[in-house]
Amino acid sequence: MDDRKIRKRNLICFPLGTVGRDMVYNLWTTYLMLYILYTRGLTNAQLATITGIFVAARIFDGLNDPIMGNIIERTRTRWGKFKPWLLIGIVSTSVVVYITFNNSLTGWSFVWLIGIMYFLYSITYTMHDIAYWGMVPALSSDADARNQFTSRATLFAGIGGTLASILIPLLTTGSSALGGSAKIAYGRIALVIALLAPLFICFTLVGVQERRDDMKDPPPPVSFKKIIHTIGGNDQLLWAAVIFLIREIGNDMVVSGVGSNYIYFEFGYEGGLYSTFTTIGMMATAFLMIFYPMISRRLNRKKLLNILLGISLAGYAMQIAAGLLMPATMLKFWIITIGFMLSNFGQYGFYLIMMISIMNTVEYNELRCGTRDEGIITSMRPFLTKVASALVVIIANGSYMLFHITDFTNRISAIEQAAEMGSLDAAEKSAQIGTILSGVSSSQTTGLLLVMTLVPLALMVGAVVLYQRFYKLDEAKYNEICEELEQRKAAKEA
Repeated sequence: MDDRKIRKRNLICFPLGTVGRDMVYNLWTTYLMLYILYTRGLTNAQLATITGIFVAARIFDGLNDPIMGNIIERTRTRWGKFKPWLLIGIVSTSVVVYITFNNSLTGWSFVWLIGIMYFLYSITYTMHDIAYWGMVPALSSDADARNQFTSRATLFAGIGGTLASILIPLLTTGSSALGGSAKIAYGRIALVIALLAPLFICFTLVGVQERRDDMKDPPPPVSFKKIIHTIGGNDQLLWAAVIFLIREIGNDMVVSGVGSNYIYFEFGYEGGLYSTFTTIGMMATAFLMIFYPMISRRLNRKKLLNILLGISLAGYAMQIAAGLLMPATMLKFWIITIGFMLSNFGQYGFYLIMMISIMNTVEYNELRCGTRDEGIITSMRPFLTKVASALVVIIANGSYMLFHITDFTNRISAIEQAAEMGSLDAAEKSAQIGTILSGVSSSQTTGLLLVMTLVPLALMVGAVVLYQRFYKLDEAKYNEICEELEQRKAAKEA
């Protein structure tokens, strides 16, 4: 099969593989805490313990990423170094997800189960996540092709994540909850997603053909020294890592649960509202997912980043102004939703730029050190994502304690449990929850609003300033590096 046909098939099969993975990721990172809050009553000690578990597990997960990248680098099988870990990781992750959302434990027993499952998820998800994104540099070193693979993969990741964002709140919250209660609904959704994720990864396993030139080389030893040397010896990777981490903390604030709790507390406990909020909010990102390769040919990354920052600033300003100045009407809801769409457009564009920026340090590393170390370098993205998510958990759960959010979620979870036992019908459940939410004060909703807008805004501005000043691998420099590497290769073969 010629290169053109391989690339065409890879552009279809590679991105399809991540649809189910990102449904799992969305269910776990966005809705696990909501599942806990709205199906179990929590004391402050239990909430603090869960917060500690989340933080510890995500830091462990992040530290595990470069180790997994190093293990992938030394994997030698007839199926390559990536595909075995894709299969093992996705199947084991599905088992963990199913058990987590389908149990009847309560109190401290439930807290400890969450702890065990969270650490297992940290190991299993890392296996296929590092393997999946590690394949991108092995698919092509051409800058335009890499933009295509990255944007296409993030498009399909967005499709999976957006489907989950639409359906999960719609089918778990309020009167439309499957089975009449949030707990039953989450269990059924987890089962479906746990089955879909391995099915979608089969497209990548069967249909993708990656470069395996380095498979002829002897496998490098698994060592912390190699990991530290690769990351610490690449100044551009380090700057990209710092910038990505800062941006990611702000970007994750809405989807951490702060956004959904704000919508429920301000506008009503109905999943359709939050589904609409996230659906409209993600619509603008679909434009970037499709057209980013075309845009990147006409605008260099640093110029595009300034445009994206301006769009995000406008979006955050709309949300803050409407949230502080308007009564809780549907007009206010739509203004905040459109503001979220604009801010998310800028944030997501920044994410795409950072994805490319991290991957482009592979060739920089090859030029400086003579090795590509794709698995280790590409493991930085998920590593940083998980470190960021640990910090986001502290901020989000800290805001719940500060604004006494669990005073209301505990009462709602008791009603959900009654509905699960058949003691309440949908109308009675909605009426009682509405009465509870009528007691939420404006200072509590304002607090949630500011956490999900001012924090991301400040962090994005800081990250843009750092990128413009310290990241040097622009388009011209990257092409220069690739040309020098080709000359070295030609000289070696001559």
